[in-house]
Amino acid sequence: MIRPYLTPCLLLLATMSLSGCISWVTPNVESSITDLKDGEYKLDPNHAALIFKIEHLGLSTYVGQFNQFDASLNFSPKNMTDAKLEAIVEINSIDVNNSKLEKTLQNTTWFNSEQFPQAHFISETVTPISENQFNFNGQLTLRGVTKPVTFSATFHGGADNWMTGKYTLGFSAKGKINRSDFEMSSYIPMVGDEIELEIYAEFLKQ
Repeated sequence: MIRPYLTPCLLLLATMSLSGCISWVTPNVESSITDLKDGEYKLDPNHAALIFKIEHLGLSTYVGQFNQFDASLNFSPKNMTDAKLEAIVEINSIDVNNSKLEKTLQNTTWFNSEQFPQAHFISETVTPISENQFNFNGQLTLRGVTKPVTFSATFHGGADNWMTGKYTLGFSAKGKINRSDFEMSSYIPMVGDEIELEIYAEFLKQ
C-alpha cells in the first residue's frame, strides 16, 4: 500500500520524468531560412490542414476544409527564387460538418467533382517578402479553369524529427481566390465571392 504522504512525492517524480522525456523528443528547431536543409520535400498528411473561409449573408464567416490533399516542395534556402511548390486537392474530401451540403457542393452548380475531381496548384515564380516569407506565384486549376494565384508562405523552421526519422519543415501559407473566376457564381453576394485559403503543414525531406 502507498502511504498517503508519499503520493505527492510520487506524482512529482512522475511529472519530472515525463518532462524529461518530452524535452528529449522535442526537436531543436532552426528558425532561420538559411539554416534549413535544401532538397525535395513531401507533405506529411498527418500534420497538415487546408482551410477555406467565405462570407455568409454578410453576417459571419463560414469555415470548412479539405481532408485529402498532397503537396511537394523543392527548394534551396540560398536560392529561393528557384523553389517549386505543387499541390493536388481531392475535391470530394470537402468537410463542412454537414453531409447534405457536402454532397450538394459536388454537383455541377458548384465544384462539379465528377468531371473535375481534383484542384491543382503549381508555382511558377517565388518573390522574397522577408527572411522567412515568400510569395509563391503560380497557376491554380479548378473546375477545368486555370487562373493565376499567389500564396504568401512562411517557413517556421526545420529540425530532425525523432518521431518520423526525417528532417521536417514547418510551413504555412495564405491566399485568396474569387470563386466566380472558376465558374462558381451561385448565390453571390448572399454567399461571398472571395474565398480565403489557409494551409498549415509539415514537410518531410525525401
